[in-house]
Amino acid sequence: MWSREIFLTIVASLSLPVLCSSHIPNNYHHARALHIRNYVTSASVADSYDFIIAGGGLAGLVIASRLSEDPDTTVLVLEAGESGDDVPSFLNPPAGTYYDSLLGTSYDWAHKTVPQRNAGDRIMPWPRGKVLGGSSAINGMYFVRPSEVEVNAWKDMIASDDASSSEAWEWNNFLKSMKKSENFTPPRAEVEAMANIRYQADSIGAGGPMQVSYPGFMLPVVGNWLPSLEATGIASAPDPTGGKNYGGFVAALSINPTNWTRSYSKSAYIDPLPPRKNLDILVSSTVTKIIFDEKSDSASRVATGVEFSSTASGPRKVVNVKKEVIVTGGALGSPHILMHSGVGPKDVLDAAGVPLVSELPGLGQHLQDHMTALVVWDAKVETAGDIQQSGSEISKQAEFMSFVNSAIAYVNTSTLFAANAGEFQTNIRNALAESAETLVPSKSQEVVEGYKAIYSATEKLMPEGLGQIELLLSINSPGAIAIQAALQHAFSQGRVYINSTSIFDPIVVDPNYFSHFADLVTMREGLKLARRVGQASPMRDALGPETFPGPGVSSDAQIDDWLRGNAQTEFHPAATCAMLPRSQGGVVNAKLQVYGLANVRVADASVFPLSFSAHLASPTYGLAEQAADIIKTLYKTPSAPNDSSNNGDSDSDPNADNSSNSKNGGISLGSGIPSFSGAIWRTMICVVAFLVIF
Repeated sequence: MWSREIFLTIVASLSLPVLCSSHIPNNYHHARALHIRNYVTSASVADSYDFIIAGGGLAGLVIASRLSEDPDTTVLVLEAGESGDDVPSFLNPPAGTYYDSLLGTSYDWAHKTVPQRNAGDRIMPWPRGKVLGGSSAINGMYFVRPSEVEVNAWKDMIASDDASSSEAWEWNNFLKSMKKSENFTPPRAEVEAMANIRYQADSIGAGGPMQVSYPGFMLPVVGNWLPSLEATGIASAPDPTGGKNYGGFVAALSINPTNWTRSYSKSAYIDPLPPRKNLDILVSSTVTKIIFDEKSDSASRVATGVEFSSTASGPRKVVNVKKEVIVTGGALGSPHILMHSGVGPKDVLDAAGVPLVSELPGLGQHLQDHMTALVVWDAKVETAGDIQQSGSEISKQAEFMSFVNSAIAYVNTSTLFAANAGEFQTNIRNALAESAETLVPSKSQEVVEGYKAIYSATEKLMPEGLGQIELLLSINSPGAIAIQAALQHAFSQGRVYINSTSIFDPIVVDPNYFSHFADLVTMREGLKLARRVGQASPMRDALGPETFPGPGVSSDAQIDDWLRGNAQTEFHPAATCAMLPRSQGGVVNAKLQVYGLANVRVADASVFPLSFSAHLASPTYGLAEQAADIIKTLYKTPSAPNDSSNNGDSDSDPNADNSSNSKNGGISLGSGIPSFSGAIWRTMICVVAFLVIF
């Protein structure tokens, strides 16, 4: 019987791989040349820049690379974490993220939730990447797009404020931005055949910096996935990247197939660049606040600079900004920076002792996340975890270390609830008034209206062919196979907020899990569906007895109780700086400009106003590309020829994931980061699979 600890570790493994290492092939342990040409120190940073980017994560590095294509535009990136150049063996091998971790180190923000009243009063870990590239440097690398109907619903939510600008987020336009970041390489023939991989190459980009491909190694049991889904009534998705991701498929990954390394925002957009005198990157430097001109119009505050420091007790330094501050700290980091700058809900800032600069009641509100749980069986067949644990020659090969199992499916309410799907949706619709009155963690009427808008948009999407539950197959544990069920559209919304004057104190995270009845019911049906898929042929031939949660958890009441005590985050937080009308608690407009501020934008996953049935990396790359285009158009800066190659740069490492050495640069996708800390967790993670934010 599986212990609770092993189960929780597998949950983390199914949600998002973090880093790698002890079982990495020798060819990965190289003395990688540091990519220092764009790095500066606190002493050498210039006095002012055209653009200051607060956060060197996924989106921040994309925007920095694109804006600095204009040699007359100066750009500074301030990143609180380290560069990652000292730990390439942890960052580069894709499968390494399944077997070892940098959690609990300086590369992990190590966030935690407050006790979750409706989820067993548990405090849940919410780690995020604290390194150049952010969570794209440590996530599960899943390349999964949202659906067309979800993206258009997002566009419609902001269109009432600015119909013209909202067109940037219409599906066809947003798809172009996502594809701009990508360079697709088809899978090897034997891998494609073994896993029943299906894709449409013209739905994925070509020539972009981020590499999209499949592992160089595959196991036969993955081929059981699609026929078992079809036997359960879940059809295969013929073109999951083309706007219709409902159904089963084996997802591509952000992998560079020329050297089987992780492709992520630093390796794709920054490392391959030739020297750029107009781009400076300063690591280990936390943005403490944005500085505003006190004489500027109170309705349109002008940012004049950014204050930063390397430590809580260290000296502060201010760098001036000529044009804009672009905040790219993610769903937790961006509201953290803005609140400590005096922007946000007045009651929160007053309680924390931060002087109010611009009141935005919705900042930090509307927090949405994917919750996940899983069923585990003994395995009758060899798993990736078995091979890795064996220490065999195969386990040390680069091709094996590229294996990230990405067999997934998105399932709609008709499949989950059968004839009761319509009644379930009606119950949700009828509960809107009570939910808005009792479940919104804010007294602001603007935030309540935003909750209603998100709730209604989510409910209206339910009859469409899109996933309410994501199923994922895991074969990365020795002796075990698991199927995960993850909630994709939560009706429970939470918030993040500050409670001190120091940005070095962690932001408070309250996702408010299971506060709405629909989320628990949907996950219950998702868990039942995961069991049915496991019992369908041919998957059942590979499975032994169910070991977790086990046959003793079978009734609806038993499953509900078990979920409250065991469901975890899938590490896909969003919406804390939601792109909504200001009258609905919105934080940014359709051009990503922060309401009430003249020259500050937010451009990361925090602006998505509703949850997607997807992993967040692909849409976040698209958002960052679109943001760069919006800014360039405003300032009429030209786009330079694509220099995402090193153009003869002799300092780059031929083994590193650099697009300079091939067409395939690198960037990553997927969900987020694993969640457990401490020596025992790190040891357990070494033998477990991590799938899926950010």
